[in-house]
Amino acid sequence: MSKTAKTSNPSASSINRETYLKHLLTQASAAADESFLGLKPLRERAIALVGEQAFPARRDEEWRFTDLSDMLAQPFQRARAVKDANAELTSTELSDHLALFSEGQCLTTLNGQFVPELSAPINAAPINNDGTAEGIIVAPLSQLVKRADFSDRIKPLLTAKLAQTKGNGEVFTALNTAGFSDALVIWITADQIFDKPICLVRAASGKEVSHLRTLVVAEHHASLTLVESFWSPPSQAAADSDNPGRFNNSVTEIWLGEGAQVNHIRLQDESAETFHISKTAVDQSANSRYQCTAIELGAKLSRHNLEVYQSGPQTDTHMYGMSALRDKQLSDTHSCLTLTYPHSTATQIQKNIVDDRAHSVFNGKVYVSQEAQLTDASQLNRNLMLSSKARVDTKPELDIVADNVKCAHGATVSQLQADEVFYLQSRGIAAEQAQRLLLYGFAMEIVEKISVSALKQSLSDRLTQWAR
Repeated sequence: MSKTAKTSNPSASSINRETYLKHLLTQASAAADESFLGLKPLRERAIALVGEQAFPARRDEEWRFTDLSDMLAQPFQRARAVKDANAELTSTELSDHLALFSEGQCLTTLNGQFVPELSAPINAAPINNDGTAEGIIVAPLSQLVKRADFSDRIKPLLTAKLAQTKGNGEVFTALNTAGFSDALVIWITADQIFDKPICLVRAASGKEVSHLRTLVVAEHHASLTLVESFWSPPSQAAADSDNPGRFNNSVTEIWLGEGAQVNHIRLQDESAETFHISKTAVDQSANSRYQCTAIELGAKLSRHNLEVYQSGPQTDTHMYGMSALRDKQLSDTHSCLTLTYPHSTATQIQKNIVDDRAHSVFNGKVYVSQEAQLTDASQLNRNLMLSSKARVDTKPELDIVADNVKCAHGATVSQLQADEVFYLQSRGIAAEQAQRLLLYGFAMEIVEKISVSALKQSLSDRLTQWAR
């Protein structure tokens, strides 16, 4: 059972990074149920890892472009239990957002807690004597543990997967492991093809911290489309001037068996005072194909750490991303692609639109080991600045040890070109509409990768109205 944290808020004026990290860890570990799925040893290791580290600062190379100082004034508490989801969120706003995923199977959480009245889990797949399941399981872990056939068979497999998280030594990933109270599980068995998208809507309300965990397992030659949406109502931002923010800390683990295919769509559209930090860790077996399309629109500060490990030959990886930022938003995309086997391919395109005083950060690393001969990898970051006060920091990186590969990377930073706008005006298009068309064309290369039609149309409409 969950324990209630009994810690006082650290003073925003006197806090330092060490005590602040201890406060976050205390809030996470005190509220977590150690007996849940037998995770006590895993949580203890995570707590020890956090204890060995410091809260990130700009003097750290991985954080030198992203300043987390504003978080130090936010003494976040553990997210409280939600009794009535409709009372917490404006029903019209939430229903409008959920409508974007009506063509798929949807699971909804509020502040990390499963909301059954807004979800349709698939957890009836029978479990065989050898521990395998037939078909697909889509359900919160808190429901799966109640199944009579779960404890002796699937439970050890899930526990092992959680313990093998790539990059679990990073401080926010370790905090998540220490503090997540439930996890959404998607398990698709061998040779199964699930046609409908599986949509995970992570809604948020209030001013607390939520640790969100997702585990996806696609066995050999399985195929699915996964949609993750992080959302909170815009009206939340002005709720409390003394403590206006919230903190969402998300970790998604995706395991692809041999020949498996996962199309991963990720949308971050949270309120303007949210701090959003997330990790997506992907492990690809031989002949598997993974595609990620990540869209960043909301939050005061967001950071997405995308780590992909090619753990077999002839793997295929595609990473597409776009952020559209205004006001004083900051969006940071850190990616790491590790190629360790031959005959593999990888493509990464990251586009950013930055207006007002917004700040975009991109740091993409591609590592090609000596064993990864005959691989083909490309990386491109394109940035469009709409204001002289906007800021872009870009750092594409290639680390190649192999000597028989085809690899390329590059980055561009530009503004809307006056001659392009003039050309459209000469064809009878107003200046404002001309700017919208150019922005639309810049962004749609990424948006077109989204296979969920309602979501793609919604994003297209929003980008069309971007220019003021």
